[in-house]
Amino acid sequence: MGVVIIMQEFINGFKKGIPIGLGYFPVAFSFGVLCISNGLPLGLATLVSLTNLTSSGQFAGVNLIIAHATYFEISLTLLLINLRYFLMSLSLSQKIDQTMNTIQRMIISFGITDETFALASLEEDTITFKWMAGFILSPIIGWSSGTLAGEVIMGFLPASVQGAMGIALYGMFLAIIIPASKKSKEVALVVLMAIVAHSILIYVPVFKMLTTGVKLIGATVIATVIGALLFPREEAEL
Repeated sequence: MGVVIIMQEFINGFKKGIPIGLGYFPVAFSFGVLCISNGLPLGLATLVSLTNLTSSGQFAGVNLIIAHATYFEISLTLLLINLRYFLMSLSLSQKIDQTMNTIQRMIISFGITDETFALASLEEDTITFKWMAGFILSPIIGWSSGTLAGEVIMGFLPASVQGAMGIALYGMFLAIIIPASKKSKEVALVVLMAIVAHSILIYVPVFKMLTTGVKLIGATVIATVIGALLFPREEAEL
């Protein structure tokens, strides 16, 4: 009976993550195309996707490699771009099963992305390891298989189609946050604050020297802090 319950939780989580996995596939496909079209070895892009799950970080890293950037520049840039995942993990830790051990937390942390964080945060029940393991498996499969497909058949697609695939991730993210914003005015206000903060950091000349990663992190921190101050969660809600 216990095994059945565990498997059901895992399957429920896996089903929940399928839309994200499907959305990741075309974006990962373009990542595979990018790597091969710039002369990187066959299989490298798939290896990167299997050991990472960060679209913007991977694209930025490959572009820096192509530009012959130093290891320090690559490391610093990726740290800044991916730093937001620390904040997401801290926030999500309020909803996970507190009996989850360190190894289990480390495993599920691998699957924390913008989309998985957004969807998992909307879960009303406590998030268990079994559910989360199934939930992140779908995006991992979608991202890795998409990269592999892009590597294998990149030569058959025109450049215009390759570039168009990059917007798929943004469309998927909008499909996640818009329903949540309609349901909760708190979520809508935090999303709006993030948009305003990021726009200011991008278009106000005084912030021109900041890197893209720093601007993204800054907008995330600003929106998160303001949201936490305006809409604190009571102890009973955690």
